[in-house]
Amino acid sequence: MCGIAGFIDYNRESTQEILANITMEMRHRGPNASGCNTFESNAAKIGFGHQRLSIIDLSESGSQPMQFGHLWITFNGEIYNYENIRKELISDGHSFIGSSDTEVILHAFAQWGIACVNRFIGMFAFAIYDQKTETIHFVRDRVGIKPFFYYWHDGLFLFASELKAFHKHPKFKKAINFDAVAAFMQHGNVPTPYCIFDYTYKLQPGHFIKFDINNRAFEIKKYWDVYHTYNKPKLDISFQEAETETKSVLKSAFQYRMVSDVPVGVFLSGGYDSSCVTAILQEDRVEKLKTFTIAVPDIGLNESEYAKSISNYLGTEHYEYNCTRKDALELISDLPYYYDEPFGDQSAIPTMLLCKMASEEVTVALSADAGDEVFAGYSRYGFMMKHGSTLNRIPPLVRRGISGMMNVISADHIPVMRNRYNFHNRYEKFKSLLKDPSAKNVMLSLSQQFDENEISVLFYKNIKSLETAYLNNGLFQEFYTPLAHMMAIDYQTFLSDDVLQKVDRASMAYSLESREPFTDHRIIEWAAQLPDKYKYHNGEKKYILKEIVHKYVPKELMDRPKMGFQIPIENWLATDLKKQVLYYLSDEEIAKQGIFNPNVVRKLREGFLSGKKEYALKIWYLLMFQMWYEKWMN
Repeated sequence: MCGIAGFIDYNRESTQEILANITMEMRHRGPNASGCNTFESNAAKIGFGHQRLSIIDLSESGSQPMQFGHLWITFNGEIYNYENIRKELISDGHSFIGSSDTEVILHAFAQWGIACVNRFIGMFAFAIYDQKTETIHFVRDRVGIKPFFYYWHDGLFLFASELKAFHKHPKFKKAINFDAVAAFMQHGNVPTPYCIFDYTYKLQPGHFIKFDINNRAFEIKKYWDVYHTYNKPKLDISFQEAETETKSVLKSAFQYRMVSDVPVGVFLSGGYDSSCVTAILQEDRVEKLKTFTIAVPDIGLNESEYAKSISNYLGTEHYEYNCTRKDALELISDLPYYYDEPFGDQSAIPTMLLCKMASEEVTVALSADAGDEVFAGYSRYGFMMKHGSTLNRIPPLVRRGISGMMNVISADHIPVMRNRYNFHNRYEKFKSLLKDPSAKNVMLSLSQQFDENEISVLFYKNIKSLETAYLNNGLFQEFYTPLAHMMAIDYQTFLSDDVLQKVDRASMAYSLESREPFTDHRIIEWAAQLPDKYKYHNGEKKYILKEIVHKYVPKELMDRPKMGFQIPIENWLATDLKKQVLYYLSDEEIAKQGIFNPNVVRKLREGFLSGKKEYALKIWYLLMFQMWYEKWMN
C-alpha cells in the first residue's frame, strides 16, 4: 500500500518541487521510498508522484513511478492474483524486469487496455499515462478500499490518495462546499463522489476516468456495479450446497490476502467475521497466524477475553494490547489531519490504536470488514425484516394520519416517555418511517443524525440535498427484495465512505497495510445470488456465515453480544472533552465562521450539557467539523 499524487497542468506552473511537496505530504503512506516524474506534452505539464510502502518485490525494480514503453504508472494497492496474470502475459510474449504487481498492471494494460481491470482481484487506485495517445486513465477498485481524490479548476487537474496533498499545491482553491458539510452532518462522512471542497471529488468505486489531455476533457465510466450482482436469479441450491461453495469462495479470497514479502497478521475481535478469517486461514497453515486485539478497559471497550478464547482454540500467536482512556483521548486532536475531511465515526479512535500497536509487529494486517454488508449482519436489516411488512400493511391514509398527528404533538408533550433516553430521535424517525416505510427510507432515516428539517435551521445558507447512493435503486423489479436493496445501499455508502476509509487512514497513519478479505468481488457476486433466507433465517442475521464458523469454533465460544468498536462518547463530551465543546461550539467561534446558526448550536450545546444525552452524536459531529475547520481552514 502506498500514496499516489500528481497533476495535469495546462498553465505549466507546477514544478518538480511542488510535485515532491504534495507527494511527501503522504509519506506516512509509504516511508520506504519516494519517486517523482514530470512530463511535457504538447498541451500540458504532467506530474506523477509516489510514496512506497514495500510489500511485494522489495527491490528497486518495484519502485514507482514505473515505465513500460510509452506507458507510465503510479499505483496504490495490491493485485493479489498478479502471478496468474503474469503467467498469462508471459505466454503471450511479455517479459518482466522485476516481480512486482505494478509491472504486471502495466503489461496487462498494454495487452488488454482498460479492460484489464476486470481481471484484477485486489484493492487499487492508479493512474496510467499513455504518451502515445496522450491519455491518462485513473482507476479505483470496485468497493472503494483505496481512496482517490481529484481536483479540476482553472486548467489544473490534481489527484492524490489523500486530500491533504492538495493543500501543498499553491493553486489549490480551498472553497468549502456547504452542501457537503450538510451531508457530513447527516451521515458522519462526506459521501462519494462529493468532497468537502468545491471543484474537488472522490472517484466512485468501480469507476475510471479517461482523461484526453489534448482536448482538456475527461469522461467517467463505470466498470463494476454491486447492483449487477443482485440483478440475477437466486440460486436454486440446498443450504448444504450453498454452505460448501461459500466456504470455498471465502477460502480463496482469504488466502489471496496473505500474498506478501513481509510479515502479515489478522485483527481478531472474537466476533464472527474476524473469527471466520482467522479460522479458515489457520486451518491449512503449519506456522501460527499472528492475531491482534486491543482493549481499553477503563472506557468499557474490552473484547480481549473473547479474542483470547478464539485464539487459544485455533492456536494462533496472539498479541493483546491494553490501552488507557488517556491514550484514546490523545488521538482525537490527530483525527482532522489523518482523515482530511470531517469524519464522525468515533470508532476511528480505537481503530487507530489497534493499527499503531499492530504496526510494531507486522507490515500487513487483515481486517474483517464487509461481512455485515455481504451476509446481512446489521440490526437495521433485522428491523426491516421484522417490522417492514407490518408497516407496509397499514393503509397509507392511516399512516399519513398518524404521522400528521405526530407533527402536531411533539415528543416534548408525551408524558413519561419524553424523559427517556433518545426518545426524541426515535419519535422523529418513527414519524418518517410512517410516511414512507420503504427500505430506501429506512436506510436514509436510520443513517441520519440531523434530518432535513434540522439541517435547514442549522445552516445560514440554503442547502441543497446531494444526490447519493442512498436515493438510488438499481435493482430490477423481478429481483427486488428489501434485504437486497438495503445491503446494496450499505455496500455503496456506509462500507465505502465510512468503514473502509476509516481503516485506510488509521492503518496508513502508521505505515501499516490493511487488507479486507470480505471485499473480494467474488464473495459479493456469489453471496448476492444466495436466497435471502440463507443470510437472514428465523431472526438470525448472517446465518450462513455463522454456520460456517461453527464448523471451526464451538457455538458456545462464539455466542455473545456484538460489541463493535464504540467509545463512551456521551461521557467524554460531558467530561474530558467538555472544555473543547465549550470552546469550539461557543457562540463566538460559530459566529466567526458564518456557517452554522449560533442560536441552534447553542440550544444543542446547552441541551446536551444539561442532560439531553441524545444530542451526543450531533455535538460530536459539530465538534469534529470545528476541529477540522481549525486544522485546514485557519
